[in-house]
Amino acid sequence: MNVKRYDYASQFPQAESLFADLQAMILNGDYVLADQVQSFESQFAAYLGCSFAVGVNSGTDALILALLAAGIGPGDEVITQANTFHATVLAIHRVGATPVLVDACPRTYLMDVQQVPHVLSPRTRAILPVHLYGKPTAMQPILDLAQKHQLIVIEDAAQSHGAIWQGQKTGSFGHLACFSFHPSKNLAAAGDGGCVVGQDPVLEERLNVLRNLGMERQNHHVVCGLNSKLDALQARILQHKLSYLDGWNADRRRIAAQYRAGLTNLPLRFQSEDEGETHAYHLFQIETAHRNKLLEYLVDRGIEVTVRYPTPIHQQPAFAHLAFPGSFPVAERLSRELLCLPIRPGMPDTEIQYVIQCVQAFFGEGLA
Repeated sequence: MNVKRYDYASQFPQAESLFADLQAMILNGDYVLADQVQSFESQFAAYLGCSFAVGVNSGTDALILALLAAGIGPGDEVITQANTFHATVLAIHRVGATPVLVDACPRTYLMDVQQVPHVLSPRTRAILPVHLYGKPTAMQPILDLAQKHQLIVIEDAAQSHGAIWQGQKTGSFGHLACFSFHPSKNLAAAGDGGCVVGQDPVLEERLNVLRNLGMERQNHHVVCGLNSKLDALQARILQHKLSYLDGWNADRRRIAAQYRAGLTNLPLRFQSEDEGETHAYHLFQIETAHRNKLLEYLVDRGIEVTVRYPTPIHQQPAFAHLAFPGSFPVAERLSRELLCLPIRPGMPDTEIQYVIQCVQAFFGEGLA
């Protein structure tokens, strides 16, 4: 049996009207900042409980633009976590600020908020938590720290579309939040895309200027911005898919529950599920000291598994010149021991049980 990680074609249910709209848009030339972009932005903001959403070219650009809109740049420090995708720290570096890392919590795999007070300095301007793998960060301690020290909070919500903490969706807590619509994400474009969301109309205005080459009006550029706009075709696709997001996330939780039940007695660990949260399960991670052998074992049996992320930020060659102070033993262990099992909406029970049986067989015979 072959078990796929992704099934992109299945992400277009009842899409006849969507395809007709896309054809009309192509023939009409509705490509850049057309009505479909504003329509999706309004709907996505309402879905999250935010006042605005500004569509951009990618999740990486969303992070860069959010930092720029918040006025963060050279001389500033931004606190984030050592276990995250490269783009989180790349964005901080790109705007000229200094990334400051804290280790991961061994239970949640998210930012260890208890470490944040120890790395605060007079140069600290922002905290950038990552809702990693679809699990929402417990935001109140971060918001309390930010209020106490007058810091900006920017959420990296690239992996947490529709995740909920204490009745509130991720992306609606900070001053700004950033989403990715990469094809692998829970809410995915047919290409790339991203957006920045928030509540403050001043930040919304800045973002609209920054994403469009710093142009306030035609041929009048007031800042050095980016050329980073969500194109209208992707916006129309995202608008169609948004109505399915909660159902898809519920299906991901169905799969995760089966994995947890079937693998619970094995010598491995899972990312925690905590009271008051609704996990979006962008990824389902298992933690085992036998990760590499298990990966090979499952791949040999037709199961598409992968590692996210095998090298923690402080060990990436691109950031060697930053010589991050501190130690990050949890992030290092997670980089060695986490393995992503397939999880996708519509995944049949037969495939889920096959994955479970193969993992069980590995621990029963594969280590012999």
